[in-house]
Amino acid sequence: MEQCIFCKEFASSNYIIHNSLAFTRKDNFPVSLGHCEIVPIRHVDSIFKLTRKELLACSQLLTEQQSAIKRVLPDVTGFNIGINDGVSAGQTIQHCHIHLIPRREGDVPNPKGGIRGVIPGKQVYP
Repeated sequence: MEQCIFCKEFASSNYIIHNSLAFTRKDNFPVSLGHCEIVPIRHVDSIFKLTRKELLACSQLLTEQQSAIKRVLPDVTGFNIGINDGVSAGQTIQHCHIHLIPRREGDVPNPKGGIRGVIPGKQVYP
């Protein structure tokens, strides 16, 4: 089986920061400036298959990366954090990863509902 893109990137040290169980990388198709991903080192397809230690390692990097983004990009006023788990949820690389998407005031006309927008017509609610 051919090694996945995330496994190859970690093996070649192509990452931003890392700890013993996870790393962060720039998203190849960012939806905003600074969009990155937190990836467990172990090749696993679902967040529900991560160990508690891996979840904690990912959480720690999520916080570190968020702080780093805010230092470098002071116009960031919020974040979306998302996981596509399974093909029907839009997962295209079958290696668990967490999207950290910086947001800015006014980047969309009405951000209410945030990630609910993955289903057209469901983002806006009363």
